Amino acid sequence: MTGRPLELAVEAVRYETDGLTLLHGIGLTARPGETVGVVGPNGSGKTTLLRCVYGTLRPTAGRVLLDGADAGALGVKERARRVAVVPQDAAGTFGLTVREVVAMGRSPHKRFWEQDGPDDARRVAEALETVGVAAFAGRRFDELSGGERQRALVARALVQEPGLLALDEPTNHLDIRYQLEILGLVRDLPATALLVLHDLNLAASFCDRLYVLSGGRVAADGPPGEVLTEDLLARVYGVRTHISPHPTTGAPNIVYLP
Repeated sequence: MTGRPLELAVEAVRYETDGLTLLHGIGLTARPGETVGVVGPNGSGKTTLLRCVYGTLRPTAGRVLLDGADAGALGVKERARRVAVVPQDAAGTFGLTVREVVAMGRSPHKRFWEQDGPDDARRVAEALETVGVAAFAGRRFDELSGGERQRALVARALVQEPGLLALDEPTNHLDIRYQLEILGLVRDLPATALLVLHDLNLAASFCDRLYVLSGGRVAADGPPGEVLTEDLLARVYGVRTHISPHPTTGAPNIVYLP
């Protein structure tokens, strides 16, 4: 359901707007098939970085490489065949059914006048089933709950067959069951995944490596067990924590202290 996993390299990416520097020379890598999380407090540059990766923002300096190719030199469709986005909101979907929204993910693979064929319909049906919204296929997208919409957006990304999935808070609005299901699904896909997450315990459980941003810079990076320390969370988030290995998974388990 996805393309061949690709390698992502963010090299010294800087982003400035209105005289403010939001990213200060960020470096990040995601190896083929890895699930890499980007965490950090509000305003640390997480979403700005993700937008530079998937192309809605152009870095002021530095570059983003997809399998060694400069993403900034790729056309819109060519980039969309490599990178699929699960945003926090879904523009341009008013009045469309869930099936129609998910089918939009096939557009990078088609000429602009080309109609959906049986293969497209099969891929859309499979994606709807995979994320658990097949029963809502005929309903209007804007009538769904926030969690149902989020799952439909993941399905749209799946039918795009990307080598890289870029997800901005994919667990927003989801109850715990679907948070776990969506992140488990993303981790198990044959694609590289870059996720912006707020929940550090989810990030620790589902990501192979983490990048912690603070003030538009990388404060730490590496496996969750090495990155998520009580000292780092005090320094970056300004909170007191107790961190111990989860008794079942061994992942860092963060308890916030008053």
